[in-house]
Amino acid sequence: MSIKDILKNSFLNQFNTPMDMSRILTSLLCAAALGVYVFVIYRITCRKAFYSKGFAISLVAIDLITAAVIMAVQSSAIISLGMVGALSIVRFRTAIKDPMDLAFLFWVISVGIICGAALYEIAILASLLITVVMLVLHFIPNVRPALLLIVNLENMDAEPALKEVLKKQTSFYKIKSRNVTSTGLDMIVELKTANETDLIKQINLLEQVSTVTLMNHDGEITY
Repeated sequence: MSIKDILKNSFLNQFNTPMDMSRILTSLLCAAALGVYVFVIYRITCRKAFYSKGFAISLVAIDLITAAVIMAVQSSAIISLGMVGALSIVRFRTAIKDPMDLAFLFWVISVGIICGAALYEIAILASLLITVVMLVLHFIPNVRPALLLIVNLENMDAEPALKEVLKKQTSFYKIKSRNVTSTGLDMIVELKTANETDLIKQINLLEQVSTVTLMNHDGEITY
C-alpha cells in the first residue's frame, strides 16, 4: 500500500465516527441546555432600550443547528464537503451593530461545535467562565463621559464671558464648533464638570444668552 493510500484511508477513517442515538441525544440536549443558559445571560446583560426577543431565541436555534451540523460532518466525508460547499454560497446580510451581540453569536456557535464534538465538559466550563467575566465587567461602572454644551448667543461679543464661566465651572472644556447665523452665534462645547446645575445657572445669568442645553453623548442607550 502506497503512502497516498495510507493517507487517504486515514482521512476517510476520521469520518467513520459511530453515531448512536444516545450520543446524538446527549449532544443535542447539552447544546439546548447551554443555548437556553446563554439566552438567560443575554437577557440579564442586555443594556439596549429595545430588547430583541427574536435575536435571543435565534441564539438557542443557532446553537442546536451548529451541533447538528458538526455531528453530521463527523459521520461522512461527503456530507462534510457538501456542507463546505453549501455554506460557501450562503451570504448573511444582517448587520450586527452591537459588539456584544457578535460576542453572543460566537459563544453559541462555539458551544454548538464543542457539544457536537461530544466535549461537554469544555462547553460547560467555558460557558461558566465566560459568564463570570461578562457579569463582572457588566457591573463595573462606566467612566463618566464628557458632556456636550449647546449655547445660543445673540452675538459674538458674549463669547469671552462664556469662556470665563467655563474656566471656573469646568475641569476641562473644548469648543467643538461655532456656527454664526443671522440671529447670533451657536456654540457646541465638550466639557467635564462636577456640578452641572451650577454651570447652567451661571451661563443663564450671562447677558445675550438665548438658550442653554447640556447633554450626555456616551453613545449608549440604557434602561
